[in-house]
Amino acid sequence: MTRRRATTAGRRPADRREDVARPHEVVTIGEAMAALRGDGPLRLGGPLTLSMAGAEANVAIGLARLGHRVRWAGVVGADELGELVLRTLRAEGVDVGTVRRDPTAPTGLLLQEHRVAHVTRVHYYRSGSAGSALRADDADAALPVGEPARFLHVTGITPALGPDPRLAVERAVRRAREAGTRICLDVNYRSRLWSPDLAARVLGELLPCVDVLIASEDELPLVAGGETGEERAAGQLLDTGIGEVVVKHGGAGARVWSAAGAVRSPARTVPVTGTVGAGDAFTAGYLSAALDDLPIQDRLDRAVTVGAFAVAAAGDWEGLPTRAELALLSAPDGGTIR
Repeated sequence: MTRRRATTAGRRPADRREDVARPHEVVTIGEAMAALRGDGPLRLGGPLTLSMAGAEANVAIGLARLGHRVRWAGVVGADELGELVLRTLRAEGVDVGTVRRDPTAPTGLLLQEHRVAHVTRVHYYRSGSAGSALRADDADAALPVGEPARFLHVTGITPALGPDPRLAVERAVRRAREAGTRICLDVNYRSRLWSPDLAARVLGELLPCVDVLIASEDELPLVAGGETGEERAAGQLLDTGIGEVVVKHGGAGARVWSAAGAVRSPARTVPVTGTVGAGDAFTAGYLSAALDDLPIQDRLDRAVTVGAFAVAAAGDWEGLPTRAELALLSAPDGGTIR
C-alpha cells in the first residue's frame, strides 16, 4: 500500500501569523486595493497596467524596502485581486500574517488616468469592498498583547470607510497606547469619503494618543480646531501632547514643528512622473529615520528624499528606494553608476 504524505493544501498563507519570532518595528492597518493605471483618458480605452495600492500598504512597502520589519493588517476579498494584494506585499517583505479574507465582499479597485500634463485622476470602486469590512478584532489580531511594535501607523482614510473600520482604528490606537507603542497619524483627508465636520470629530478624538501627526498644509485646520495659520495650528496641536507635527508643502518641501521649534527641508528636484503615492513615500521615509533614532532634521531630509523617488517613477510604490539607493538622487545628472 502506498502511504499518502500529509498535506497542508487546505491552509492559506494569509490565515497564519508569519515571522512570529521577529518583533515588528511598525504595524499599520487599513485598506488595500487592486489598481488599474492607464496612460490616457479611460473613455478612449487602451491598455491598463494592473498593480495594487492603498495608503497604509504603500507606507508598509516603503518601510520594508528600507530594511524595517513591518506588518500590514487589513481585509481582502477571497478573490484573485485579493491574492494579488497579498502576493505583492509578501514579495516586498511585508508581513500579512493577520490579514483576513472575506468571502462575501470583493477586493476594492481603483482606476488611474492621466488627463492634463502631470495631473492624474483617480476613480475608486470601494463601496461594499472587503477593505470596508475591517473590524475591531482585526486590530486585536494585528497588535497582540506581548508583541509591542515601535510604531503604529494609521491614516484618516480608514476610519472614513464606515463605522466598523472606524472602530478598528480606534481599537488599534488604544491597544498601541496601552502597549507603549508610538502612534503616527497621517490625516490624509478624502472629501469623497466623509465631511470635514465628521473627520474633525473622529480624528480629534485620536489626537491625545498621537505622537507624530502628518498633514498637508490645507489639512491642518481640520485637526487644529479650524486654525488656519500653520504656526498657530501646529502650536495648538503640540499643546494636545503631540510630539511632532509634520507639515507637507508638496514641491516646496516640508516642515516639522516640535517643542524645540521648527525645522524645514526643501523638496528634492526630480523630473515629475506622477504625484500619487508621494505622501505615503514621505511618511515611510520619516518613520524610517525615526526608527533609526535620527534627529528631526535628518528625518525630514529622508522623508523628502523618499518622496522624490515616488514622484519620479510611475505607480504608487513601485519606484520606492532601498536603503542603499537613498544616495542616488545626489548623483550627477545623466551619470551612470557602474
